[in-house]
Amino acid sequence: MRHISSIRRRPTGARRALLPVAALLLGLVTAATATAAPAPPGGATTGSRGAVSSTAAQVQIPAGVTAGVVVYDRQTGTFTEQVNASTQFRSASIVKLLLTLDFFSNRGPDYTIPAADRARLEPMLRSSDDAAANHYWVVNGGPAIIDRTADLLGLSDTEGPPAGQEGFWGYSAISARDTVKIYRYILERSPAPVRDFIMANLRQSTRCASDSFDQHFGIAAAFERPWAVKQGWSGEYEDGTCGPSGTSNATRTSAAERADAQVELSKPALHTTGTVGAGDRAIVAVLTLHPLGTSYGKAYTDVGRLTRSLDVPGATRPTGKWYGTWGSQVHVRDAATTASNSRTRLPAGVEVLISCQKQGETVSVPPYTNNWWAYLPQYGGYMSNIYVSSPDDKLPDVPVCATT
Repeated sequence: MRHISSIRRRPTGARRALLPVAALLLGLVTAATATAAPAPPGGATTGSRGAVSSTAAQVQIPAGVTAGVVVYDRQTGTFTEQVNASTQFRSASIVKLLLTLDFFSNRGPDYTIPAADRARLEPMLRSSDDAAANHYWVVNGGPAIIDRTADLLGLSDTEGPPAGQEGFWGYSAISARDTVKIYRYILERSPAPVRDFIMANLRQSTRCASDSFDQHFGIAAAFERPWAVKQGWSGEYEDGTCGPSGTSNATRTSAAERADAQVELSKPALHTTGTVGAGDRAIVAVLTLHPLGTSYGKAYTDVGRLTRSLDVPGATRPTGKWYGTWGSQVHVRDAATTASNSRTRLPAGVEVLISCQKQGETVSVPPYTNNWWAYLPQYGGYMSNIYVSSPDDKLPDVPVCATT
């Protein structure tokens, strides 16, 4: 997610492009106020179609995290998980699915996407580009997009941004159960060219989003491919570090601008949504809010643990051991040496999957030294074991990498 149209914000820096968007739309449209729907007792949602084979207690929601979770098995037509399914969250970039569906509405089956629109839609879906979302929000009517798509898809909990916030698409309200409905519409009801375009781009989700946030958390980390994901984040997170020299285009929104919103806008949000397994068997929606001050790495880790606890039919889980890390902007490199190419930098304190380890260059971070390096299969590279949260230089439960 990226040049954050006030959807994702950093602690310092000026607000950017969506302010003119907001000013323009205030004179053109009126949004429905999003009212949070109370969750039924015990966290389960009533009135949803399909059987539920697990309880809220089985879903591991980390302390302090507020979560809405739904997992739907398309093969059996049943729900395997439902926790706070109707609770409204600010959508962050999940709303880009609705922007895309609205773009394709009233287009014939032989419609050819103009080059200029393809150049916006593909990075909006793959890399969660905010500039593209800003464009479609303005030219297609802002909150009216939410009204149209909610009616078309039969969404129960989805509403436009709160009154006075009409320019901020990421402040639209959405629930986990409505997110599942969106994916079901794309897969089961939308025209084949629309379905194929959207899903093909979600399968090509880039690790580094347009604003340099690492967006391969949750579903993308918990399960092996095939998967297709649309992620969302919003809050006072530190700058993104993804890539060898990550930069962030995030902006912030003042507390005064959030004061009248009825959907929670202050707490950091992190959402993982998409499909898992052959034939897009399972649809997974995990929407979360985190305590104020939570770092991106902590939220990333908590969403990962929650997602890994879910009953997801058809999913294959990656091999390896999960370990915490410490340090800031730790590099993942092509080889076990600091001279090798940096593939990316990790969010501070994030949990990583380690499949094997090998000896390499000795790294020194006084008073520590270590010549063991961990291979991170999901990044395709190595990080020094000195940054693994373990008292052992050589991790006791991780095999040595096979030599070639």
